[in-house]
Amino acid sequence: MSSGQTVITEIYARLLSHYGPRNWWPAESRLEVIIGAILTQAVAWKNVEKAINNLKAKELLTYHRLLQVPEEDLAALIKPALYHRQKARKIKTMLNYLENEFQGNLDLMFETPWLDLRQQLLGLWGIGSETADSILLYAGDKPVFVVDAYTRRIFSRLGMVEENISYGQMQDFMHENVDADVYIYNEFHALLVALGAECCGKKRTQCLICPLNSLCKQYPYLQE
Repeated sequence: MSSGQTVITEIYARLLSHYGPRNWWPAESRLEVIIGAILTQAVAWKNVEKAINNLKAKELLTYHRLLQVPEEDLAALIKPALYHRQKARKIKTMLNYLENEFQGNLDLMFETPWLDLRQQLLGLWGIGSETADSILLYAGDKPVFVVDAYTRRIFSRLGMVEENISYGQMQDFMHENVDADVYIYNEFHALLVALGAECCGKKRTQCLICPLNSLCKQYPYLQE
């Protein structure tokens, strides 16, 4: 095990001990995961929950009903998730792709080699790397690490990557240093989100209660 792998293993262990298993992604179906992955773009999860609950209240959170509902009606229901018109279009784009390529069958979609499927998802309007990888990991159980702003911020403050590291570079770093295990990728990403939300904000930090502060290259400077 390299020194980088050793440190990352320690990071994972500390976060898991501090926060416990996150049981993420919170959803009742793979379709709900996919819809949530689109809705959570640029918005807090509490807003996504409101939008998801609106869909459930109208009994629309099924493939065929979402496919049939007019886009304007869908946009109105997911308004709590913000950018609702764009996100309604993105959801419709995803559903039409699923219909045209896989006859609406998620099992069939996820039988596609995941690297090929990732490229197809990235080719859809409004589906970026984080959204595609969230779909692959959390709905498809594929061994791909989901990177978000928290991931890059935390590891740059720990002194392990550059502050302006790209999505792909950060993902490569995690793939190189963390075993390709779906459960670990799932938990690790969720734990980093928990740490980012509680301690490692962009402007405000809570370094004194951070379980990683003894490993952080910027502690205690962030407290100044």
